[in-house]
Amino acid sequence: MQKLLTGLQPSGALHLGNYFGALKPFLDLYQEYESTLLVVDYHALTTLKNPEDLRASIVSVVKDYLALGVDPKRVTIAQQSSVPEHTELAWVFETLVSVPFLMQAHAYKDKVAKGFEANAGLFNYPMLMASDILLYDTDVVPVGADQRQHVEYAREAAAKFNSAYGATFKEPKERVLKSAGVVPGTDGEKMSKSYGNTIPLFGSKDAIQKAVMSIVTDSEGDKPKNVYAIHTLFKTEGELEGLYSGNVGKYKALKEVLTEDIDAYFSSARERRESISDGDVVTVLKEGSEKARARASAKMADVRKKIGVTI
Repeated sequence: MQKLLTGLQPSGALHLGNYFGALKPFLDLYQEYESTLLVVDYHALTTLKNPEDLRASIVSVVKDYLALGVDPKRVTIAQQSSVPEHTELAWVFETLVSVPFLMQAHAYKDKVAKGFEANAGLFNYPMLMASDILLYDTDVVPVGADQRQHVEYAREAAAKFNSAYGATFKEPKERVLKSAGVVPGTDGEKMSKSYGNTIPLFGSKDAIQKAVMSIVTDSEGDKPKNVYAIHTLFKTEGELEGLYSGNVGKYKALKEVLTEDIDAYFSSARERRESISDGDVVTVLKEGSEKARARASAKMADVRKKIGVTI
C-alpha cells in the first residue's frame, strides 16, 4: 500500500483555510493509503514564541483532527518533536542544498515581504519539511496548488542525497486536489493566521459571524467576490446562483447566510470535539509518536551508515 503524509502547524486555532487547504483533502484520502498525520510543532517555532500557547495549540489541533473524523486506528498521528530524527535528517539535507536554492522558497519570500523576521529556521524550513516527508518513504503528499514547491523541495533533497550516497529516499509526488486550492481570507488574500484574516473552524457562532462580517466586499460584477469565493466552499455555484442574484448589493444579508452555512457545516464536529479530553490527546500522540519513531529510527540508521558517521 502506498504511503501518504500530511501535517498542520499547531500555531493557533484552525481556520477554514487549514480545513479546505489540507485537512479535508486528507480526510477524503487517508483511508486509501498507509497514512501519517504530523503535528509539526517545530515548524511552529518559526513564528510562535509563547510556550504556553504552543502547548495548548498542540492539544487543540489534535482535538480538531479527531473531531473532524480522523480515526487514530487507521492513521498514525505523531508529534514531530517526539521524533528527533526529523531535525537530524533536516541537518543532513541542509549540507546538500545551496543557499540560493533555499532563497527561492515562495513561503520564505512571502513571509519576509509581509514583515516577518527572516530567522534561520524560517529560511531552512523547506529542509525540515523535506525530512518530515522523506523519513517515512512517503509516496503521496496532498497539497494546495500554492504548495507544490514544498514537495518539489523534498524531491530535490531526495535526489541530492541519492546522488551523493546511493538510492535511499523515494521521490514523493504531490496530489493537488481542487478542494485544496487557496482559500481566501477576509481581506481577499490567502487565509492565514499570520495575516489575521481567518474565519475560525470551531469558533462560536458569534466568532464566525464577526469574522464573516469583516470580509472585504469589493464587487466583481454583481457579486461581492470575496464573500462568494468563500461561500463556494460550502455550496455549489448552482445553489448560490439564486441567492446572489436575488440579493444584489445586499452584502449584509449574504454574509448572514454565509455565517449560517459555516456554522451548520461544522456543528456536529463541534459537538464531537467537546467530548474529547486532553488525556485522550496525550494517549493518541504517545502511541502514534512511538510508532512513527520506530520507522524514522530505522531510516536514520541507514542514513547514518551511508553518510559515514556510523563507526
